[in-house]
Amino acid sequence: MTGTTTGTLTTGAATTGTAVQATGVGTVHLVPHTHWDREWYEPFQRFRLRLVDLLDDVLAWAEADPRFRFTLDGQMAAVDDYLEVREENRDRIAQLVQRGQLAVGPWQILLDEFLVSGENIIRNLELGRARADELGGAMPVGYLPDEFGHCAQMPQILAAAGFEHACLWRGVPAAVDGHAFRWVAPDGSAVRVEYLVSGYGNAASLFADPTRFAQRAVALEATLRPVFGTEPVLGMYGTDHSAPVRSLVELVTGLEDAGAPVRMEITTLGDYITGRDAGASDITVVRGELRSHAGANILPGVLSVRPHLKQAMARAERMVERYAEPFAALWSPVWPQRFLDMAWWRLVDASGHDSVTGCGVDETAVQVFARITEAEHLGQAVRDRVIGAIARDVPRDAIVVANPSAIDRTDLVTLDLEIPASWPAVALQQADGTVLPAQVENRTAALLHEERIGAAELPTFFPRIHGRELFGLEIVSWAVHADERLLQFELARHGGEEPFDIDALRAAVAAAAVSGTWTVRLQAQERRVVTGLVTAPALGWSSVRPVPAEDAVVTRPVQASDPEMDNHCLDNGLVSVTVHDDGTLRIVAADGTVLDGVGRIVDGGDRGDTYNYAPPATDALLETPDTIVITAAESGPLRAAFTVVRGYSWPATMDWAQDRRSAASEPASVSMRVELRADEPFVRLELAIDNRSADHRVRLHVPVARTAAVSHAEGQFAVVERGRAAEGGEQLDVHSAAGSPSGEYPLPTFPAHGFVDAGGAALLLTQACEYELLGDGSAGELALTVLRCTGQISRNVHPYREEPAGPQIPTPQAQMIGTTTVALAVLPHAGSWVDADLVATADRYRHPLHAAAGQSLPGGPLESHHGLTVDGAVLTSVRLRGGVLEARLVAQNPEPVTAVVRGRFDTARTVDLRGTPGRELPVTEGTVKLPLRPWEIATLRFDT
Repeated sequence: MTGTTTGTLTTGAATTGTAVQATGVGTVHLVPHTHWDREWYEPFQRFRLRLVDLLDDVLAWAEADPRFRFTLDGQMAAVDDYLEVREENRDRIAQLVQRGQLAVGPWQILLDEFLVSGENIIRNLELGRARADELGGAMPVGYLPDEFGHCAQMPQILAAAGFEHACLWRGVPAAVDGHAFRWVAPDGSAVRVEYLVSGYGNAASLFADPTRFAQRAVALEATLRPVFGTEPVLGMYGTDHSAPVRSLVELVTGLEDAGAPVRMEITTLGDYITGRDAGASDITVVRGELRSHAGANILPGVLSVRPHLKQAMARAERMVERYAEPFAALWSPVWPQRFLDMAWWRLVDASGHDSVTGCGVDETAVQVFARITEAEHLGQAVRDRVIGAIARDVPRDAIVVANPSAIDRTDLVTLDLEIPASWPAVALQQADGTVLPAQVENRTAALLHEERIGAAELPTFFPRIHGRELFGLEIVSWAVHADERLLQFELARHGGEEPFDIDALRAAVAAAAVSGTWTVRLQAQERRVVTGLVTAPALGWSSVRPVPAEDAVVTRPVQASDPEMDNHCLDNGLVSVTVHDDGTLRIVAADGTVLDGVGRIVDGGDRGDTYNYAPPATDALLETPDTIVITAAESGPLRAAFTVVRGYSWPATMDWAQDRRSAASEPASVSMRVELRADEPFVRLELAIDNRSADHRVRLHVPVARTAAVSHAEGQFAVVERGRAAEGGEQLDVHSAAGSPSGEYPLPTFPAHGFVDAGGAALLLTQACEYELLGDGSAGELALTVLRCTGQISRNVHPYREEPAGPQIPTPQAQMIGTTTVALAVLPHAGSWVDADLVATADRYRHPLHAAAGQSLPGGPLESHHGLTVDGAVLTSVRLRGGVLEARLVAQNPEPVTAVVRGRFDTARTVDLRGTPGRELPVTEGTVKLPLRPWEIATLRFDT
């Protein structure tokens, strides 16, 4: 096994729930709670007002009756949202938490586990635990009641944070027939899981009719007794945005007086679960991710709806995790704690299972997108401040290049440089004196602007000058030529050291401009946009300087065929790509692996909703373009590209009466930029989809190179192996949900975060995506959803789902009318994903080098400085925590590895996810070695 297999099962000696209580009074532990969707079919502030009313009542009830208990949904966001309005009630909440009447945390928010990074999950738990500790302590249970499936490494994350128990509902495989199982992560870490067999609202209607309460209590106990065996039954009294009835305590305590054959105790979820044996050996063992449809809907369509939210989240996470935090931790004299805290709060807030998923109303999606984008802006501000401070000591005729990876890299950067017109070609001189080639993309002429102005109107030109800035550059010098009636400015990126005096300029113009028409001329040094190779040290920076070159010599250049002579073809010695007449690609690796037909676009109907895809009864799959236009772009030697634009006629919408796509159509186009770079074994694709149609799904198809029974996808700290089918009990008829225990058709569409790989075809991704492995036998394709358009949150009548997933509210913006962009890369390879080093390659693809212009006096020396180097493991986080450098490593490998970390430190020790110190590690000359189990997550602290 090269990854984690979904739902792998091992059964112990006996399965919890097989025994049935024969005699005596049954016991139900009743957990009053609410499941609080922070934002969903109403935007956040509208839901918050209802939350304030609910918690006002809960606090009053709990204070008035010490027998009352309430569980606040496992997320601190509800508490924080309440206290922002009722700040004066903080001590009241703290007292109830400390008395055990109110259970809060441990999460900050109930996230979606597949649409965020693994680091986002850890920070979510970290923030929630810290906030709960301020109020008296978090519930000691990893409560995940409504997430749409669960990632493979969640047991390890929980165990590393000190949890022995979890509690969840969705995604559990059919082989679990009791109320508990042992959930094992890829590294072997495990937690006991309390399985909410009937959901988090199995007792929601218990008090609907107080006159029948005793009757309903007996029925509840009898219904759940076969599942719980001899253990007390767990009754979850609550549901979405619900409040308990005021008569709850009186009705429960009156059961005994009524002589009912059931005993009921009001408790919190934490008290019930921690009363169970975390080390029980007689329960079913489940390994890996939980994405089965067998017992509950997992609503997989949220992976692909509103893709702009997924793109925004991935961009913002990369900016904060891989640029802002590491650069600030290693290179800033001041740790920007508040800015980074604000970024993380926004990322975590947006990770909610009704937020980044896009399954809410349009107003909610707009708020979520803004929140994520603000997190990215905060990260950019920190990154630019750190690199800007470095640039102040870098000569202004040079460029500082920062490397976000924990390995040395030589990669391409694109720079906008002032280059003398006399230079025939440009190269980039490195700090060690070597010169690496560059490729000029375009040139800007020296004359920027020229206009004719009457002498009397010349003063009206001065307000265009701000300080010394003019036309986005700085004034280096100016001259007034009265005899020629010419006002001339010389501009540059840096204005130089001489001060600029606008009053002197005004006086000179006033003295000279007596009459006539004047010419105002703005000139600058010629600029060239240059793509060049740069070597940058691990998590460090180097400075490079443009120098003249007779020729840009590239060891293995990218060669582009002459489009006038034959088909468009690119080749860099590692991989070649050729476009077919139908607009698809043939990609061939140097090892002989061939992917033929890459990039086929398949459009089909979607009569589903934001939660679940579903085809119409009569579908029309369209893949043949009406028009194809191929144009050449860059032609090498460092990068080359062409663009394939395909035009289509896609049905305009659904014909709901006929359950088919409409006869009317709308024009659509898919522009695919195909780019190849020197020394990269993959082909970069950038798609721009111009969509004017509603209710459909667009997928990009990539044929595999060889038979593939399984796929491998990188997710949250793991690479997960999946088969072609999805588990869901009895398969449903395509247009009837009857017969499935969960009432949901088990579609084999799965999430991928960093890459997906099958049969020698790897797709490197820039965002969380939905994919499916199609075909059988020797044939096969990866189908990547690049656009899914739908107009309802949920549909009451859905071919692939028996019951509604939410209210039937229109979502016109989820139809994605307009242009959607998607970036990915295709890598053909022999061997496994491990052999192809896909984890490192995908990391390189997603995290480009960052460049900024130097700002000090020109002509100074070039420099290169290492930060932190990691071999043998993946580095996912570098930050300061409590003033000490902390780094997180993951062994994303099915075999044991030894992580080797090098940097400027004298001591190193392990810590858990709460920051509790572990064992000290030997350090030799700034190097520490740490053996890791397959898939192990390790956090280290370093000090000097």
